[in-house]
Parts: sequence; structure tokens; C-alpha cells
Amino acid sequence: MTKTYGRGEGLVEALAGVSLRVEAGEWVSVVGPSGSGKSTLMNLLGLLDRPTSGSYVLDGRDVSRLKGGELAAARRDLIGFVFQSYNLLPRQSAQGNVELPMVYAGVGGKERKRRAREALERVGLADRAHHNPTELSGGQKQRVAVARALVNEPALLLADEPTGNLDTATGEGILDLFEELNAGGVTLMVVTHDENVARRGGRVVEIQDGRVFSDERSDGAGR
Repeated sequence: MTKTYGRGEGLVEALAGVSLRVEAGEWVSVVGPSGSGKSTLMNLLGLLDRPTSGSYVLDGRDVSRLKGGELAAARRDLIGFVFQSYNLLPRQSAQGNVELPMVYAGVGGKERKRRAREALERVGLADRAHHNPTELSGGQKQRVAVARALVNEPALLLADEPTGNLDTATGEGILDLFEELNAGGVTLMVVTHDENVARRGGRVVEIQDGRVFSDERSDGAGR
């Protein structure tokens, strides 16, 4: 895929041609300096932007040219997002935040509650289901965000600096959770500037100047 912004002398080539194949069940860490194109790549993979050229096949379907309702449905159903800043609704309980993607998917109230409880149990927060974000620690907020990302069983989980706002010990707990999810078959792509975080996964892709600079297997032992 390529991605350019602007035109003429103001043309900026954010991605100069990136080609990747990610298998189901992989954990791929994306690293690179500021301005390298990794954030642009993640926006394309998250269907938050569209490539200038090239294609993006996700779960057997070319999603790079979808528009309108089809695009929103693909983003909702196929992709889970975990952000550095959690992005939780402050006046909703943990369970309410986890239920939100299912509201947009039209899932009935009883089924929403059941699936939200299961997702919170999966991340070890069943006992905090009715707490608001202000009553949760940073690590607990991130676990709620992970539960929300997983509740629609997406084909791909995208995490952007998921430990960036956490202390070392709490961050390790989130990475342990990612390892458990990945071992259970969840496909992960994690953007990080932290080499130790990157090497917790099985593969590290480095982006420089809008291209794949290196693509290496890791031993997954970045502790």
C-alpha cells in the first residue's frame, strides 16, 4: 500500500509502498522512529483511512475500497482497537463501555450483558463490572479497553502504545494478558517504541521512511 497527502510541491509520501502478510494468530509488533509511517499504516489497517494505491485484504475480503455503511460495519466487526489513552466513556461503567460496540452492532440487551460479562471475566475484571473509569487504576482501564476490543470477536486486534501510560509492572500485566490472548488465537498488531514490548510478540516489523526496513522473527522473550 502507498499513502500520499497533499499535491504538487506540498505532496507528502507517508507510505512509500508497504507489503505485509500477517497470518491468523500472529503477534506482529510495528516499530519505527517518529514520522516513519507506522501510525499511517495502523490507520489504514484500522480502516480509519484509505490507501492511495494498493489493497488491504482482511479475513479474506478486500476492505480497502469500502465506503459508508459497509466500511463502518467492517471496522466494527473485523477490528478491535486498544489505545494508549484507553478512550473509555467516563460516565459509563466498565460493563457499559464493553457493551458499546455491541450497541452499534444491534445486539439485544440481554445478549450484550452476557457477552460483556464474559469479556470482563476474560481479562480478569469481572469484579469491577459496575465501576466507572474514575474508580479504576490505569491497568484496569486498559483491561476494560481490551475487553471492549474483543467483545465482537474481531479478526484483528490493533494496539497503539498500549502500555505507554502505565508503570512498568502494570504494563507487564497487560503484556501478559496479550500473550494469553495470542496463545488463544487472537491476531495482534502492536505499535510501540519500546523494544522490550516489541519483542514480547513473535515478529517485529520496523518501518522507516514509509517502507518496511526489516521484518524479523522474535523469540517472544522481551521481559
